[in-house]
Amino acid sequence: MEFKQLRTFIEVIRQGGFTAAAKNLYVSQSAVSKQVAQLEESLGVMLLDRQGSQIRLTAAGKVVQQRAEEMLLLHRSLVRELDDLSQLARGELRLGLPMLGSDTLFAKLFAEYRKRYPNVTIHLLEGGSRAIEQAVMSGEVELGGGLTPDDPVFAWQPFCDEPLDALLPASHPLAHLKEIELSQLADTPFLLYQRSFMLNDRLLQACQQVGFTPKEGGRSGQADFLAALAAAGQGVVLLPQVVARALVRPGVVHMTLKAPAMLRWDIAFIWREGAYLSSAAQAWLALLRE
Repeated sequence: MEFKQLRTFIEVIRQGGFTAAAKNLYVSQSAVSKQVAQLEESLGVMLLDRQGSQIRLTAAGKVVQQRAEEMLLLHRSLVRELDDLSQLARGELRLGLPMLGSDTLFAKLFAEYRKRYPNVTIHLLEGGSRAIEQAVMSGEVELGGGLTPDDPVFAWQPFCDEPLDALLPASHPLAHLKEIELSQLADTPFLLYQRSFMLNDRLLQACQQVGFTPKEGGRSGQADFLAALAAAGQGVVLLPQVVARALVRPGVVHMTLKAPAMLRWDIAFIWREGAYLSSAAQAWLALLRE
């Protein structure tokens, strides 16, 4: 049994088949099939029930999946610790960034990190806070940026705390205002984020706190697309102030939002409580503190 076989087996499960796994691993489908077959042979059990193009884990496959993920996580931790011996002369950083505002907040930081540590390979994952938390817990990323967690399984370092502003269609009856109460938007459709964004939960709670449930006008994980929808008259989008300012365009007005205190974009970088942090990860946190 080899780590390569375990990684291939896990990728087949994640991708739901041999063809997709081969594409993601940049190898042939036959090579993927061979790796899985060798793993099954070495363990003496069938791991996958193959039904045409569909696969299903056997009972033994479920056990191997759980243990393989644990072993691969330990292996990655071992590699990170050994990389530290070279004082960042080599190594890797697996980093999760929020989809919302990454271009505004992190592009320059990313460039500065690469300038200081050119031999560190950076693997990026983008997503909403829920997706980032799951990636941190599974070991897919070492550090992840998202809304400040309240779960004690995470340790975290604060990064920014922004109020939300509103981008409203220029044709909206209230577009002449400089600031707007959240309650004044009760009859306006809200352009929301993908379901993996915890910001949606805060928005729903804030609206309910002032007496209404928001009407959904559409969803996206891309802030610029949401702003374009607002410009097309499809509804209001609430964005972190630093993001909203950068997305002002013809057809929308940018105004200050008066809302419950919970409706803020407080981004922190999280990691598993008690987990070993590589020097590459510590260097990223140090750069953020600067």
